[in-house]
Amino acid sequence: MKVGIIGGGASGMVAAIFAAKQGANVTIFEQADRVGKKLLMTGNGRCNYTNLDQDLSHYHGLDPTFAESIFYQFSMEDTLSFFASLGILKKEKNGYVYPYSEQASAILDVLRMELAASRICVICEEKIRQVQKKKQFMVKTSNKTWFFDSVIVATGSMAANLKGVDESGYHIASAFGHTVRKPLPALVSLRTKEAFFTQIAGVRCDARLTLYADEKVMGTERGELQITSYGISGIVTFQLSHIVARSIAEQKKVRMQIDFMPQMNEEEFSVFFKDRILNSSEKLSEELLIGMLNKKLSLLLLKEAQISPSCMVNQLSKEKLKKLEFLIKNFSVRILETNSMKEAQVACGGIVTGELTSKLESKLVKGLYFCGEIIDIHGDCGGYNLQWAWSSGAVAGRSAATC
Repeated sequence: MKVGIIGGGASGMVAAIFAAKQGANVTIFEQADRVGKKLLMTGNGRCNYTNLDQDLSHYHGLDPTFAESIFYQFSMEDTLSFFASLGILKKEKNGYVYPYSEQASAILDVLRMELAASRICVICEEKIRQVQKKKQFMVKTSNKTWFFDSVIVATGSMAANLKGVDESGYHIASAFGHTVRKPLPALVSLRTKEAFFTQIAGVRCDARLTLYADEKVMGTERGELQITSYGISGIVTFQLSHIVARSIAEQKKVRMQIDFMPQMNEEEFSVFFKDRILNSSEKLSEELLIGMLNKKLSLLLLKEAQISPSCMVNQLSKEKLKKLEFLIKNFSVRILETNSMKEAQVACGGIVTGELTSKLESKLVKGLYFCGEIIDIHGDCGGYNLQWAWSSGAVAGRSAATC
């Protein structure tokens, strides 16, 4: 069985390894000068390669339940065993799993070593011009025409600013009649309408974000919020960004409500804040929030509540103090757009899962398979997208070698 794999990223490499384990003759085509370069960027260079919490709620798409059948065939436990067999000793932090060395290069190195050990043909800096099927699949590259019994498309998405990242996989899928749900940036920072964030750029704080689209609650997350000159960032923002991208594409009005004191509910904070005001009556307004919030953030909140920092707390009206209390728990900003696809960690959207079997074979073209980010499944931050890459790659590789 001859298997051609278009794309040498995380899912493509694993697909090749598992196809070779089934005895297939495997060839990988990669547009970049080396396979797996995007892996080096994961986990801030530490490669958070899976997560012990594999609840399905961490995965998204038009039909995220599709992922369940793939994880049943190659689970998180299978991933840990696979990488352990390649020499990776794991380190776990709050469910996040890293190589013990905390180097993404370790994961990439062992995968490249296994490709070589499995005698997989790896052809880099080769652009695919056309893929057709007659009796066999015909893959035309810049220099040659190749023939395969089955083909796996593992080209990934347009996310990340790397050579070889493009729309080619979507074009191949569309040429075979597949539906592509519009790919949009995900796990990405957000740009706001308000310009005042330039005053507090660089501030990090614990916050709860609640996302509204056309005034309907679409999601909520708590974690570290990072303020940028153009808007908001950090993992708590990333987790909601795919909903933002899709909502804006649907021309909905999007706003984010920020709770800067998420450890208390509204009633608890109200009691706490009243007591704080009472004990701070002889202080300046700018001193009221010291020890609660970052000083830059405090000054912005005072300004938005129309309170002078030099005014004594005991001179403030109940209305202004109530406004300040409200803003601390319900600070709302209008979201204009996400950052670009080049700045996104992944893309949401892709090949519609309803057109794929549980073996990741096309329902339209026998012998054509897909795996990884090109499929309309993506995960939260925390190792979920790599788990999808490993699982879908293993399933596609096994299947393509035995179809």
